[in-house]
Amino acid sequence: MDKQTEATTTTYQIRLSENTVQNIDEITGYIAFINHQPLNAIKVGDAFFEAIDKIKQNPYAFKECGLIPTKSKIYRQKLCLSWYIV
Repeated sequence: MDKQTEATTTTYQIRLSENTVQNIDEITGYIAFINHQPLNAIKVGDAFFEAIDKIKQNPYAFKECGLIPTKSKIYRQKLCLSWYIV
């Protein structure tokens, strides 16, 4: 009999500040209400949260953020459409 192995995935904890959530809301609100493109606003919001979910699964898959150099090199950046997620 073959043994079934379960792949355990580690998910990392991500803390979104109030400022982050407010910025995402302002970006999607601007696209939806000022530019009158609500479907594009939904796509942008979904892209942000999909990128955040990918970071949650494997944060070290993305390159180091050169804007915030640290000794431990913990800050990473991901390009999401036209915006950087750090």
